Amino acid sequence: MAPRTRRTRKLNYQADRIEQVLAQHKVPGRVKGGTVTPRFVQFKLATQVGAKVSKVAALSEEIALALGAREARIYRDGGDINVEIPNDRPAPVRLLPLSKRLTVIPPVTAVLGLDEQGVPLLLRLSAPDVAHVLIAGTTGSGKTALARTLLTSLAMHNHPGQLQMILIDPKGRGFGPLATLPNVHGEVAKTPEEAVARLTWLV
Repeated sequence: MAPRTRRTRKLNYQADRIEQVLAQHKVPGRVKGGTVTPRFVQFKLATQVGAKVSKVAALSEEIALALGAREARIYRDGGDINVEIPNDRPAPVRLLPLSKRLTVIPPVTAVLGLDEQGVPLLLRLSAPDVAHVLIAGTTGSGKTALARTLLTSLAMHNHPGQLQMILIDPKGRGFGPLATLPNVHGEVAKTPEEAVARLTWLV
């Protein structure tokens, strides 16, 4: 059986299981569609007018158990109620294939990945409401990987005459692979003195 067919059958089975849980608790509703993203599977519920989201949300543990998922998140999205579970076969999001899917990428715009709906997530640095970008997180959370993705995507879609970058990497482990990008001005600054020199040249 083809992978797509197996996936469709599993999604239909999971939709039936969700409807069974709703019926057991006398919550009229049905699954009317959904979305599969690299990290999550989302089911959209159609319920009767006046149905309380809190009543459906109270069934999150039962729904997770019925689907064999470690958790189920239930929330309202516009006029729909969504049931979201982790994708049991999470897939990495590759920058190059994702960029090829986009027909137009505005100037000075970074491709960051996909949002929770599976929609490409872009960051337009030239937008009036973007002055600075702060990437924060705990050790091992992916800060460096995100920064590399941001910088690489900018270099992919902007000519060096349109965009140049200065890289400062005190630890000397994060941006080394990006030093040869044509948009990078000079070598990667690793010491405070080198960083000051680069920033002084910049201003």
